[in-house]
Amino acid sequence: MVRVIGVLDCGVIELDTSAEALHLRAEYDRQLRGRLGNAYGGSVQRIGPLIRKSDISGPGFVVYRDLGGLTGVALDELIAGQVRHFAALGRPFEWKWHSHDLPTDLPDRLRAHGFVPDDDETVHIGPVEPLAEGLPAPEGVVIREVGGRADLERIRVMQEEVWGTDHGWLPDELEHEMSGADADPAVVILAEAGGAVVSASWIRFHTDTDFASLWGGSTLAAWRRRGIYRAQVAYRARLAAARGFTYLQVDASPDSRPILTRLGLRPVAVTVPYMWRPAVQDRPAS
Repeated sequence: MVRVIGVLDCGVIELDTSAEALHLRAEYDRQLRGRLGNAYGGSVQRIGPLIRKSDISGPGFVVYRDLGGLTGVALDELIAGQVRHFAALGRPFEWKWHSHDLPTDLPDRLRAHGFVPDDDETVHIGPVEPLAEGLPAPEGVVIREVGGRADLERIRVMQEEVWGTDHGWLPDELEHEMSGADADPAVVILAEAGGAVVSASWIRFHTDTDFASLWGGSTLAAWRRRGIYRAQVAYRARLAAARGFTYLQVDASPDSRPILTRLGLRPVAVTVPYMWRPAVQDRPAS
C-alpha cells in the first residue's frame, strides 16, 4: 500500500504504508530514535522526552522517540526551553521532525517559535541481505575502505567541490567515529577513478540494535549516473551483513530516493530539519 502525502513545503511524497513498512517504521522508532548516539564535539543530554546535543563549534540538534503526549502550553514550554538554551550559547540548532510525529500541529508550533523548515529527506529502510547482493563498481572505479587521515583529507576536497562549502570539520569527525570511541562506530569508504576520489560514503553501526545506517554518497558531477552510488550501497550492506545487522536505514535526499526505492528500501516517513538560528543580538560577545 502506498500513501501519498503532502508535507509542508516539500511537495507530494509517496510513502509505503503496507504492514511490513509500518513494522519497519515502528522498529526504527523503537531502536534508533531516542538513542543518545555519539557525543563527539559537544555534550548530549536528556531533557524530558528530548535528546539534546550542544555542539561546541557548530549547530546543535534535538531528537526524540516521541514527545510523551505533550500538547498545548506544555509543548510550547518544552520548545521554548530549547530555544533559550541555544540562544544562550549563540548557536543554531535543528529540531528533527518526522511526518508521523504527534501532535500534528507540532510544525506550526515550531514555526511560531522562529524555526524554519530546511530541505526534506525520506527515511528508507530495508533488509541487509538483498542489498548486499548488489552490483559491483563500474569499470574503472575502485571502491575501498579508507586507509587513514590522508584519505579523509582527499574526501574533504571532493566534498567541497561537490557542495561549494567548507568541510574542514569532516576529517576530524570521521576519524573520531572510525576510532570506535563512541557508541556507534563507523566505516568510511571511497570510490576512486584514475587515482582521484570521485565519491565517498560511510556506514554507522548502531550498537545493540538491528540497524546500520548509511551516510554520505556525494559524487563529483562528471561521475554521476554510472552506478557508483548503488555500488557503495552494496559494499556497505556487505559490511553490515558481516557484522550481523538486519536492516539498513537511510535519510534519503530527493536525488537518492528513486535509487534506494528501486534497490528495495521502503520509504516509511518524511523527516524535515526545522532550523532555529539566533539573531545577531542574541549571540554572546566573543
